[in-house]
Amino acid sequence: MMGKILPILLALIGVGAGIGAGVMLKPDPEAEHGEVADCAPPADEGTHTASPPAVDEHGEEVTPEYVKMNNQFVIPVLKDGKMAALVVMSISLEVTPGGKEATFQREPKLRDAFNQVLFDHANSGGFDGVFTNSNRMVVLRDSLYEVAQKVAGPVVQDILINDIVRQDIQS
Repeated sequence: MMGKILPILLALIGVGAGIGAGVMLKPDPEAEHGEVADCAPPADEGTHTASPPAVDEHGEEVTPEYVKMNNQFVIPVLKDGKMAALVVMSISLEVTPGGKEATFQREPKLRDAFNQVLFDHANSGGFDGVFTNSNRMVVLRDSLYEVAQKVAGPVVQDILINDIVRQDIQS
């Protein structure tokens, strides 16, 4: 009996620790948008580049809007068929001015598509070892951007990974 309860208890502790770490590492909500955008890799590192800044009818640069996905993503990392770790991630989207509402309306489809990308990334070993390596992060960000473009269209300008934490589960 205890042998069946222990893995479940460990998984719950891992989820709680991961969510707690995600909350603790949450960025300052008063931070300027420019600070968040600085987290993105240089444009020459990935296959996609952020769209050029939007320009209004007078030729002046328009500040993009940011859409923070309402809930964090929790991704199980499996090894030999058993849960080895949990990854907790917060994602925001940079959208064209006026695109926030349309993006929020598509959030359920975006979450579903992002979950599939994140699960595929985990299953291919993307969250193993040094998972924050810039090459791995570029691959992940590019995959998320591609699926966001398919779901929400050109309103999505870039993907911002705000928080990412991996909690290993001891067996």
